[in-house]
Amino acid sequence: MTNLFTSYRLGCLTLPNRLVMAPMTRVRAAAGGLATPSMAAYYAQRATAGLIVSEGVQPSAIGQSNPGTPGLHTDEQTAAWRPVTDAVHASGGRIFAQLMHGGRVSHPDTIGTLPVGPSAVAAVGEVFTPTGPQPAPTPRALETAEIPEHARSYGDAARRAVDAGFDGVELHGANGYLISQFLSSNANLRTDGYGGSVVNRIRFAVEAVAATVEAVGADRTGIRLSPGATFWGVREDDVPELYAALLTELAALSPAYVHLEATADEEVLTALRRAWPGTLIMNPVLPMGPKQTGRDDADHWLALGADLISFGRGFIANPDLVERLRVGLPLAPVDEATYYQGGDAGYLTYSSHQYAA
Repeated sequence: MTNLFTSYRLGCLTLPNRLVMAPMTRVRAAAGGLATPSMAAYYAQRATAGLIVSEGVQPSAIGQSNPGTPGLHTDEQTAAWRPVTDAVHASGGRIFAQLMHGGRVSHPDTIGTLPVGPSAVAAVGEVFTPTGPQPAPTPRALETAEIPEHARSYGDAARRAVDAGFDGVELHGANGYLISQFLSSNANLRTDGYGGSVVNRIRFAVEAVAATVEAVGADRTGIRLSPGATFWGVREDDVPELYAALLTELAALSPAYVHLEATADEEVLTALRRAWPGTLIMNPVLPMGPKQTGRDDADHWLALGADLISFGRGFIANPDLVERLRVGLPLAPVDEATYYQGGDAGYLTYSSHQYAA
């Protein structure tokens, strides 16, 4: 009988359980977007997860969203990740890098130039900058001829990720960042082949996945999506049609998985499960706050056809989340004040329970 603790074959990997550590921004990178020894320790502590998906990693300099995030577009960044992946593998784990191009969700103070997006429409809200939160700027609309290079940037970064020892990559197609902006009805006002119709609005996502599959292979490529979500002010007016069309195109590329956030009605999400022929990771999104995804949430989505379940906050505060859920121990609470403050407090300071031999 399938449960959270049965093994699963994902591409070339055998996962010992069906728990996935979800990607979570922690802004602990060093200057120049370099991974650090603390990051190696953080991910290694959580290596009992069936699969770890890293924090968002910018695939290009202009793709950086927040200060303090790591990259995979320079030789120095690639080298800095190797101790991280080595530590995870030495602890028995598996890790994918999440490739995250922020698009319009950035600021000139962070990247040194105006952010880019599908259209000159600002995100809603304040973005993080080196001097604190500032209103999101109006991005520069990409010229049609520029768009393919941004799609290819995911593939270029994926090559670096594999060179750095990652087992694969996940494209961040969710939460209002660049791929999500192209999917959007209101962030994407283009009238060329990348805007307007559903077929055109999914084009960038498909090209980004295709470039990544070409670079590192389908078995090493996944994508995360948030159907109907409104992060950073994006809107999607036609969620069932949009995502059914996207999954149809992605199926032809045979990526290792699709990672869905539960940001739409359950009826919509279960229809997408039926439409997707491959591996589905489900993230049972909960409102912001201290409550963490638990065993009941995971079992619910497994019963609805998900193959793997991703946990975010649970893994922050519980490096041993797999065993805590297995034996039914309560989960430690998360200190939200330490999410983005930097340093090791609230990062490496959560302890694991001592389990009997």
